[in-house]
Amino acid sequence: MRLHLSLFDSLEAGLDEAGRGSLAGPVTAAAVIFRPGTNLPELNDSKKLTKNKREILKNEIEKKALAFSVVSIDSKTIDRINILKATMKAMHDAIKSLKIKPNHLLIDGNYFTRYEDIPHKCIIKGDSKYQNIAAASILAKTYRDKLMINLDSKFDKYGWKKNKGYGTLEHKNAIKIYGTSEHHRKSFRLFNKQLVLNL
Repeated sequence: MRLHLSLFDSLEAGLDEAGRGSLAGPVTAAAVIFRPGTNLPELNDSKKLTKNKREILKNEIEKKALAFSVVSIDSKTIDRINILKATMKAMHDAIKSLKIKPNHLLIDGNYFTRYEDIPHKCIIKGDSKYQNIAAASILAKTYRDKLMINLDSKFDKYGWKKNKGYGTLEHKNAIKIYGTSEHHRKSFRLFNKQLVLNL
């Protein structure tokens, strides 16, 4: 699938997040600025790629990006400030962590709170339209998945290695049996259908 290289110019950062709707673990955001002329034709929305393909592309993105960063906000902070603010904080911190300040931002979704004086544009389903957003999507998901797999080694009752903290039947049944862990989002309705924040 061929994606647009850029909407603005070579110092444009694409941003996306992973884990916004999960019941446990952090929300993770990534920002990516590609070198001028970089083209990775296999890039796509991370959810449409296999695990192996995401790992391959993660390495390619990190090699070819002019700058990239990944930031996670933990469940305690999510509970304290709410998931919307935590998602925006993760994105803002990812921008701040870039070694090069971008002069334009492309955000996956339809909502973003302005960061400093940098103009931005929200793109619905941007991870399937723009290369830098797709790259951010892949980094956010691969980094967060690794965090959840590491947490699973200490909290293996919940099946996080497989479900990554999302509300699968297995995960919800484990919560009913064992209760919540320190990494569960206590502010979420763990047994009712989650409302999806349309960011």
